[in-house]
Amino acid sequence: MSAIQTYVRKTAPRGRETERIGPFLATYSPDTPHPMLNYAIPDDGARPSAAEIDALTAAYRRRSLLPRLEYFTDVAPDLEKLLVGAGYGLERRVALMTCGPAGLVDRPAPDGYVVREPVSREDHRRMRTAQNHAYGEPGEVTDQDVDKAMQGKATSALVEHLVSGEIVGGGIALEIVDGTTEIAGIGVLGTHRGRGLAAAITAFLTREAFTKGAHTAFLTPGDGEIQRIYARVGYRPAGECVHLSLS
Repeated sequence: MSAIQTYVRKTAPRGRETERIGPFLATYSPDTPHPMLNYAIPDDGARPSAAEIDALTAAYRRRSLLPRLEYFTDVAPDLEKLLVGAGYGLERRVALMTCGPAGLVDRPAPDGYVVREPVSREDHRRMRTAQNHAYGEPGEVTDQDVDKAMQGKATSALVEHLVSGEIVGGGIALEIVDGTTEIAGIGVLGTHRGRGLAAAITAFLTREAFTKGAHTAFLTPGDGEIQRIYARVGYRPAGECVHLSLS
C-alpha cells in the first residue's frame, strides 16, 4: 500500500503547484478549482498537530479552494480521526483494487466496437468529450486539454462504434513510475452501457501498461457495481481510499 501511495505522491504534482505543510503535500491546479484536482496527500504514518491541520486548511482557503485530502487509509491509520476532530467530513470511502500481469483477464470489445489508442488530435478531443459526458460534466474540450493528453506519458484508449464511427467512451493508464500505474477516467456513454465496453477499455489499458513494463496497476472504483466490472478484468480489493473535505 505504501508503494501505491508513494506513486500518487510522485505523480499528483504533475502540472500542479505544490506546497509542503507539516506532514502533507498540498497540490493546487492552476487552471481549475475542481475539487478532484486540488487536494492534499499525507505522509505515511501522518499524525498532524491541530496547528498543522489548521495551516493546511488556511492554505486552501487563501486560494479560494475547498480544503480536501485523498489518501489510502492503511498508510495513515490515525489521520481520519484527527481530521474529523478538526471539522473535516467524509466525502466518500472507495475500494482500492490492484492487478498484476498474472491476474489480468482479457476482455475484448463486443461485436460492432473496437478499442484502440487515439491516433490524432480529433481522436483525443472526441474521446475526452465522451468521457466528460459519461461523467455528467460539460463536454467542451479545449486545445490545451488535447495538448496535455498528447504530450504526456500516459496511454489512452477509446472505444469506437464501427457502424456510426462514434467514439462512445475512453480511459487512461497514467505514467508508469517504479513499475506502478493507475487506470483512471474509464467512462462510457449511457446509451452504450451494459455491453462490456468499460471492461474492454480497462483490459486494453492494463495489458498495454504491463507490455510497457508495469508490474502493478491500480484503480479506485466509485461504487460496488463498477467494482464488479473491474473484478471481471482481474482486479482485486487491496485496501481503501478516503476523500475528506472541510466545507
